[in-house]
Amino acid sequence: MRRDQWLRIRQQGIGSSDASAAIGICPFKSPLKLWMEKTNRATQPDLAENEAIYFGSLLEPLVAAEYAKRSGNKVRRVNAVLQHPQHAFMLANLDREIIGCPDGPGVLEVKTAGHFAAKHWEDGVPFYYETQVMHQLAVTNREWADVPVLIGGQEYRCYRIQRDEEIIREVIKLEAEFWSFVTNNVQPPADGSESAAKTLAHLYPRDFGESVDFSNDAKLNEFYARVLQAREQKDHAEQLEEFHKQKLQEAMGQATKAIFAGGSVTWKRTKDGVAIDLEKMKREQTELVNQYEVLRPGYRRFSVQTQ
Repeated sequence: MRRDQWLRIRQQGIGSSDASAAIGICPFKSPLKLWMEKTNRATQPDLAENEAIYFGSLLEPLVAAEYAKRSGNKVRRVNAVLQHPQHAFMLANLDREIIGCPDGPGVLEVKTAGHFAAKHWEDGVPFYYETQVMHQLAVTNREWADVPVLIGGQEYRCYRIQRDEEIIREVIKLEAEFWSFVTNNVQPPADGSESAAKTLAHLYPRDFGESVDFSNDAKLNEFYARVLQAREQKDHAEQLEEFHKQKLQEAMGQATKAIFAGGSVTWKRTKDGVAIDLEKMKREQTELVNQYEVLRPGYRRFSVQTQ
């Protein structure tokens, strides 16, 4: 099917790549951001220009073929969007299915990872990808999946994930809770992530000078108190870090690098740079500056005051 058709179908439920975001464990996307996409308040990002996604797609058939070669298992494409028979909101696109295996039919979920992401694969499949696979096993009613991953374009690994009914029940429960937010058009709560912060800024880009009185709301007053407490702890931690950093700098003097039992630090001078005196330029070349001025949109700054 065409991409626009596929995207329309994905809007009708939670795909396997949405699973970790829907249940709040995705490090890249919050439930609030996913809700915005599913309710058409925000467009799904076009990943066609993302090089990691692009090359991952190019490498997927090669990694799948290498898996078949090394494992001896047969794999084939599944050219359909699959749907859970009882929980219609659960959808899945499989990279491949595994057939003709003594262990029974399985699911193949192909991954690629860069050098910087390699650390996330040291102890097995990262938990947010494991949730994706459990979602697929729930939809397909399969007992197992293999996850081959190509790291840094040259290191091949493969991990086996067995069906876990307890995890699947929890995934279904949490996904159902998220989908109720979509079907009831109710905004899910923010989770403190950077993704949620950006989504809230997108939802509420302007303020209108009004004041709201939360002084009698016990829950919101607790949040306010915790903001103050967190800021005090942050200020103390930053001051403590600066104190210990300066002690190391005193000891290093003009040394470039210091080695410790658990690692090292460097204290290097950066290269001299050239900057433009914008204030002088504005005074002496006003017409020229005006030609290159662009409007920079404002944003809402969150500040805290105490009595």
